[in-house]
Amino acid sequence: MSPPAEIRIAQDSFTWATEAATLTQELRRQAVKERGLFLLALSGGRTPEQLYRRLASSPFCDQGDWTNTEFFFSDERCVPAHHPDSNFNLADETLFRPLDIPSHRIHRMACEQADADLAAHGYEQVLRTVTKTRPEGWPRLDLVLLGIGQDGHTASLFPDTDAVQERRRCVTVGYAPSGPRTRLTLTLPVINQATVVLFLVTGTAKAEIVKTILEPQQEVDRLLPAALVRPEGGRLIWLLDPPAAAQLTGHLESNSPRYL
Repeated sequence: MSPPAEIRIAQDSFTWATEAATLTQELRRQAVKERGLFLLALSGGRTPEQLYRRLASSPFCDQGDWTNTEFFFSDERCVPAHHPDSNFNLADETLFRPLDIPSHRIHRMACEQADADLAAHGYEQVLRTVTKTRPEGWPRLDLVLLGIGQDGHTASLFPDTDAVQERRRCVTVGYAPSGPRTRLTLTLPVINQATVVLFLVTGTAKAEIVKTILEPQQEVDRLLPAALVRPEGGRLIWLLDPPAAAQLTGHLESNSPRYL
């Protein structure tokens, strides 16, 4: 059985971003100390952007270099690299360039090519090669950053799609109901092998789905993609702001919230 989730509720946006950056830096230092390498999968969207900008600002930008970090992505929209909808483009503008991250440490999901399934296979090979994972095993990332949609999707694992059911591949094609529809995404087996999975969630619009996932009332609630994120032996952390946590009653299936 997976350990219960850790719920952290920050009092304001500055505290939220600082907590996210502090946790990321702590995990980086620990991984580099133990293995000489930090394996990080980034998420897209405006919420993680707050984390990226915090990491690129003082004092976090002065807390050691990132040359021993391998950057992956939890998912990507199949658009050109510097398209406004690209998760890579967001990270490049707010994290990679400000911190002068070496290009060979950045592993972009290059899925703008015509064959998205071929791109998924290619990214899986990159992931396995860099993490030195055998064909029969699952890569173990140190930290996977995730967001959540109001429909309960996470990464590009959308409800009632084949991507949610994928249990053989590390990377697969996901299809969104709107926006750039074709995506690449890490699969649940890879996400659930991570040492730490960190959900980054802010805003009133996410309050209802946060309650649904953390205080499920029906079996269908437990089958939403975000609810299926249950690290096997790792830690699951939800970092919320007060608006996102507003509908929680305190009757959590996980540990009591920690207020920051």
